[in-house]
Amino acid sequence: MKSITTQELSGNLDNLLDEILSTGIPLEIERRGKRLRIIPVEPLDKLEKLVHRPHVILGEPDTLVESNWEQEVTQD
Repeated sequence: MKSITTQELSGNLDNLLDEILSTGIPLEIERRGKRLRIIPVEPLDKLEKLVHRPHVILGEPDTLVESNWEQEVTQD
């Protein structure tokens, strides 16, 4: 968890709030010897950030082991 002072918070509030929303990691602020925390109310959905990879093989592990890969592999 990132920890900052109130001076750092006031100078960079928009960027810090965007960082909290995009990462889901809370921000701790120290003020007069006390600590405060800014956390997102809704948990971050990590599946939303997945990158589409069209060449990934989808399937059950057992069927992948039994597959014939000779057509896919070239041994030059």
